Amino acid sequence: MSALRKPIADLLFTIDDLARMPEDGKLYELIEGEFHVSTQPNWHHQYVCTQLLWALQDWNQNSGLGVANGSPGVIFDIHDAVAPDVVWISNERLPQLLGDDGKLHAAPDLVIEVVSPGWQNEQRDRDTKLKLYSRRGVREYWIVDWQSQQVEIYRRSRARLIQSATLLREDQLTSPLLPGFSCSVSKLFHQIPKP
Repeated sequence: MSALRKPIADLLFTIDDLARMPEDGKLYELIEGEFHVSTQPNWHHQYVCTQLLWALQDWNQNSGLGVANGSPGVIFDIHDAVAPDVVWISNERLPQLLGDDGKLHAAPDLVIEVVSPGWQNEQRDRDTKLKLYSRRGVREYWIVDWQSQQVEIYRRSRARLIQSATLLREDQLTSPLLPGFSCSVSKLFHQIPKP
């Protein structure tokens, strides 16, 4: 992943610039007017995303409280547009967030990013996106690291996201946002060799 900057005279990139990016198999995201470009995720990354979606959808079928989706477009404003790996939104909030363009236009309740290998990818998820999601009102943020096989949990407290736990393979993933939801962390990494 890399970041692209406009010359100072042009100031910041916007979602209009994002719409003009080539369809070349890369993921283009816009954070504070700066492009962040990622290549296609690898097998392990997508496996963990799928495991998370299955766990959330299974819980949703029983609870009826919301919906999970993978890699939706989230447009916060003209300078911030991202595609988180997984999101969950309550049924009450979904109609308010979903625009006519089929993209979300405000913070999902829960955002999950699965870290891809590389320092830039880790920095983006653990710093740049954490700040963005905190500033934009995400209620809970999970950073899932398939390489170290752990999950960092950030929850909203005093108007910002604060780390509340780091879960390891032997732990259970739960959330006050998702009453009754429980998933073994080891299940997320079942097909991935232990570090």
